[in-house]
Amino acid sequence: MTPKIRFDAPLGEFIAFVFIALLKVYLTLTDMNTISIVEFEDIYADDFKKLNIEWLDKYHLTESHDLEVLNDPLGTIIKGGGFIYLALHHGKVIGSAALIKLNEGEFELAKMSVSSSFQGRGIAKMLIEKCLAKAKQVGTKKILLYSNSQLQKAIRLYTNYGFRNVPVTDSPFLTADVKMELEF
Repeated sequence: MTPKIRFDAPLGEFIAFVFIALLKVYLTLTDMNTISIVEFEDIYADDFKKLNIEWLDKYHLTESHDLEVLNDPLGTIIKGGGFIYLALHHGKVIGSAALIKLNEGEFELAKMSVSSSFQGRGIAKMLIEKCLAKAKQVGTKKILLYSNSQLQKAIRLYTNYGFRNVPVTDSPFLTADVKMELEF
């Protein structure tokens, strides 16, 4: 029940009324029921690429290895035994995450991205949880990822899910100054 505003009401009641009204607006705008996580299909290839190039370019991190993967996600990820998940909002791609198979029992978490206009709504958590669940389902022993120290929000997210920093070795990226691993 929404409180009725009275002009003679104490200030605390007025603040509570405004807070409830603003909360309702916020919840309407961030309706998580309109977000779905789906498996990659080729019809989403251009959106997958565009979404990832957007953030890579923003931080000046786009490299040839990124373009190789983004130009052929089916060939470089899916056909190699990996997985790509997309966050959709009313059918539009607004987030992505991939598990690239490195060898038996080991995957790389990659291409983790959420459109800037949808950040802060828990979509990255939905994507990483989907990836971790799939990794467990297929018997993964270890997931690694490469990142860049500019991406502090992402690094905090990975840390919150149990990833630990390890020395940066064998990176396919020149700009990767962070490597993290999660062992199951």
